[in-house]
Amino acid sequence: MHPDAELMLTEFFTQLTVEVRASEHTVKSYRRDIKHLSSYCTDKGITQWADLQHTTIRAHIAGRHRKGLSSKSLQRELSAIRSFYNYLLKKGLVSANPAQHIQAPKQTRKLPKTLDVDQLSGLLEAGASSLLEIRDLAMFELFYSSGLRLSELSALDLTDLDLPDNSLTVRMGKGGKSRILPVGSKAVTAIENWLQQRSIKIPAADSALFVSTRGTRLGQRNIELRLEQWCKNKSIAEHIHPHMLRHSFASHLLESSQDLRAVQELLGHSNISTTQIYTHLDFQHLAEIYDKAHPRAKKKPL
Repeated sequence: MHPDAELMLTEFFTQLTVEVRASEHTVKSYRRDIKHLSSYCTDKGITQWADLQHTTIRAHIAGRHRKGLSSKSLQRELSAIRSFYNYLLKKGLVSANPAQHIQAPKQTRKLPKTLDVDQLSGLLEAGASSLLEIRDLAMFELFYSSGLRLSELSALDLTDLDLPDNSLTVRMGKGGKSRILPVGSKAVTAIENWLQQRSIKIPAADSALFVSTRGTRLGQRNIELRLEQWCKNKSIAEHIHPHMLRHSFASHLLESSQDLRAVQELLGHSNISTTQIYTHLDFQHLAEIYDKAHPRAKKKPL
């Protein structure tokens, strides 16, 4: 790039650091991202920032995409380029922002992994023979019964339960939103068993529903480790993490009810598009049944 173009870049980063007070991480990321653009311009014989066109930025991003960059990384690079050109616009050094309306290629959305009903039964009916296992079973039953997030289960207090009404209240869900959820009979029984043991063997416990043997609230990482230990003790080969129980709850409920709005409410999703990923899971399940059962769907032998 021309020395004048390099000076503009230096002044942009000075402004970003001193005036905007951007974090060190942001400045470092922007430097790296715009350096890629600068290298592209050098390869193409472009020496001034004002010479870049909409098509130039698009070609640069397409090239980065071909090199394997994710949609998230490309979005960040475009954000850096837009910020730089907005700075140049304010200074009157360019007449337009060539990155303004360019979008990164959409990321292929990965479908969440779920367990089928038989796998869930194997997990939850393996039996609990110790204090910790009685507590753990209550946690896992509640995960699957009510579709809780890991953070929500960890944050539950005794006062959030209404077992006679088969319900609980999530007071601080994602985004600070609260919601009331049903609790299934299996989960109610498991929780009652845990509360009975808790009152006898852990008398000094705090207000948390799920506590350690010392009476302190179980953290999210502790709950993850307990699920890993449960699977190991019960000889369950599948790698299962807490969110798989939430995904399974959503998938099984949608498969049976076909009520997307109800599932959205139960999961606590603010946007129904987040819940719609489970419709893909449901279709995937139906497609598998179709492939196996429909006489005209079976693949031809090779």
